Amino acid sequence: MSSDPTLEDAIRENAAGPKRAQGDSGSMEQHSLKDQIEADKYLASKEAVRHGIGIKTVKISPDGTT
Repeated sequence: MSSDPTLEDAIRENAAGPKRAQGDSGSMEQHSLKDQIEADKYLASKEAVRHGIGIKTVKISPDGTT
């Protein structure tokens, strides 16, 4: 298993921490939880399409019709 944090881990960690932090070296604000969830959904959908799990539309026409 990789030691790199996944997006899911980052979302969990960011949700548990403060939205904004300020110190002597400056201030920092995280992306909103809504934006992080939307990013996770977007990346998951791209991954699903890459692995052929996406929805494919096909037009079906019965034989013998003109």
